Amino acid sequence: MKVLKLIWESVRFAFQALQANLTRTILSLLGVTVGIFAIIAVFTLVDSLEKNIKSSLSFLGSNVMTIDKFDYSAGGGPDFPWWVYFRRPNNSYSEFTFLRDNLRNSAATALFADANTTVQFGNNSFSGSNVKGVTFTYKDVYDVPIGAGRFFTEIEISGARNVVVIGTKIANTLFPNQDPLGKEMKIRGQKFFVVGVFEEEGEALFDTPSKDEACMIPFGAFSKIYNVGRYGLGPSIAMKGLDDDTGMIALENEVTGLLRAKRGLKPTQDSNFSLNKSEFIMNTIGSIFDVISGAGWVIGGFSILVGGFGIANIMFVSVKERTNIIGIQKSLGAKNYFILYQFLFEAMFLSLIGGITGIILVYLITFVQLGSLELTLSIKNIILGLGVSSVIGIVSGIVPATLAARLDPVEAIRSA
Repeated sequence: MKVLKLIWESVRFAFQALQANLTRTILSLLGVTVGIFAIIAVFTLVDSLEKNIKSSLSFLGSNVMTIDKFDYSAGGGPDFPWWVYFRRPNNSYSEFTFLRDNLRNSAATALFADANTTVQFGNNSFSGSNVKGVTFTYKDVYDVPIGAGRFFTEIEISGARNVVVIGTKIANTLFPNQDPLGKEMKIRGQKFFVVGVFEEEGEALFDTPSKDEACMIPFGAFSKIYNVGRYGLGPSIAMKGLDDDTGMIALENEVTGLLRAKRGLKPTQDSNFSLNKSEFIMNTIGSIFDVISGAGWVIGGFSILVGGFGIANIMFVSVKERTNIIGIQKSLGAKNYFILYQFLFEAMFLSLIGGITGIILVYLITFVQLGSLELTLSIKNIILGLGVSSVIGIVSGIVPATLAARLDPVEAIRSA
């Protein structure tokens, strides 16, 4: 009951201070409001951007390693030795089967190749479609969300049959107001039977590959319409690792040893292939957003610092104005901690007003549509904003509250 009474009195005194000096209080709390708004707004934008980008890069898969000619982590620039990577041999189907049959640290191994082309149905056509030829195990390595119809059967894959799964944009363009399942479309002059349609992904924040504009066919059928191999398109070999980091390290070492042996490389020779991990790109994105979040702390920190001084100023004035009341409370038996908590609660309450106002402003911004980016104010950021506000209130009010608690009751009453 004493604690509840203390809280109630603190709230009452805070409201009285707001009503008595409304302009001064609003100007002082503006710093906290702007600071919390800046920090939470940056965090909300960063979280939304990171979520959108990682969703756009979901085609990379999780715990996936690919064998390619080029190293994705090598970067670029004028000093990039592109000719070294360009001379490397393409992956082959025999290397895929060798790794598939011998890898022990891989949950699944798949082979795929892709190219861009125009697809047709009657007088309708869709330009720039990404046609991907895959093996049956592709669905075990990557997520293949089917919205209608089905994925390929193992017989269709092994028999290199002309079947295709298409994206929603292609389906709507080639087959307007029609069910595409069971229809025949043309890819590079060859007829393909539509057996499935991917789930719609929608617009991505960046220009990343989308299944809405993609076609997927068996790898054997892909090899019939494209030159795949040593002097043609180079396929990629993808492996799904185990769920832990140790499993991925073991898989990397195992793949390196097996593929070097398959290609007959001597111990003194460098590997003529690159192992690219999906986690590398995700971690790089996370590092970039960590820097942006740090900048948000710096920007908002200055505003919060100003707001903290403003609240401290209010509390010093409040202690001065209520010195006589403090003396009366102490003469009636109020303990030092009661006076201390009274002003600390008041400082926290004042700071929380600024923090809540900043969070409300961020929430209103989430209703603004920024292209395909959907802003979301998470519970984590709300708790963070309230927590920072509470800490600022305590830090700003601790000195005035301590001075008030240490006042001599006789001197305090005489100050009137």
